[in-house]
Amino acid sequence: MRSEAIRYLIVPGWQGSPDEHWQSHWQRSLPNAARVEQRDWLAPRRADWVAELERSLAASPQPTILVAHSLGCVTVAHWAAQASPGMLRRVRGALLVAPADVERANCPEALRNFAPIPMRPLPFASLLVGSDNDSAASAARAIALGRAWGSRETAILAGAGHINVKSGHRRWDQGFAYLYRLQHHIEQRARETA
Repeated sequence: MRSEAIRYLIVPGWQGSPDEHWQSHWQRSLPNAARVEQRDWLAPRRADWVAELERSLAASPQPTILVAHSLGCVTVAHWAAQASPGMLRRVRGALLVAPADVERANCPEALRNFAPIPMRPLPFASLLVGSDNDSAASAARAIALGRAWGSRETAILAGAGHINVKSGHRRWDQGFAYLYRLQHHIEQRARETA
């Protein structure tokens, strides 16, 4: 990690991340940060979102850490399930925040084409952060996703909602602690596989 320049790729969820969203703050704060820009934030199509993530990763040969929120987490899982080994090697890890359970009964119709959610381990380090009162995914479901995706750690925050602007998470500087922990897991994984 310390010997290579890491690129942080922000992967927003449904409706994107406005300027006051923590992902936008992080994009402005982190060195070498970029964002996946979807063509249609309101009517997401799984194939289009996965293809745009692929294009964003292909745009730079730098090793990348994904910083995903909500539907962006599910997009990462779909991308990882079909990406080539060469593209997968570009990703060092993923911070997965408030994943959207697109299989839940009250899931908005616009997101249902992202179901079923791939339930296999991601081929890179990951850390998942959920909440005990997120309407997009219960704490139990977030834990199950973290387990299925092979996350080294799953943190469930108390009363954090969907970890977005509406739940009061604008700068979310506390979230950087999870990013640092993910980077520690990436370094551990590199040592284990060296």
